[in-house]
Amino acid sequence: MLGDVRKLLIPESKTPEEIKGLWEHTCFEAFVAIVDESPYHEFNFSPSGQWAAYAFKDYRAPRAWRVQSPPSVSYICTDDRLSMEVIISENDLPDNPKHNTYRLGLAAVLETKEGELSYWALCHPTGKPDFHHRTGFTLSF
Repeated sequence: MLGDVRKLLIPESKTPEEIKGLWEHTCFEAFVAIVDESPYHEFNFSPSGQWAAYAFKDYRAPRAWRVQSPPSVSYICTDDRLSMEVIISENDLPDNPKHNTYRLGLAAVLETKEGELSYWALCHPTGKPDFHHRTGFTLSF
């Protein structure tokens, strides 16, 4: 999607660290699961460099977990494009001893300078934004 990025509220760069609640402002999200398995991980990345990571045993059912290696987050912003590059350690993906296919859901929360939020994903399977819905995990790797 292309648009006037100058209308977005883009968080200023900060010390890269794990911060909760990033989805309340402009951020990008990745959901990673193993095909046909319930557990999944959620990663949130802010243009500020801050990030968050969560693990779930099933749909929105959290479980205790911490990343082994903080992700590397960088972004590029022009007048009409905001893009982000993130590197996540393979050790922080869901355990996959059988080397099955992973499923990936990508999403973004965009906040305007007026404080309005919009929710974007490769797929909104229920018609309303629900980034945790497994049928929204549409990419395979």
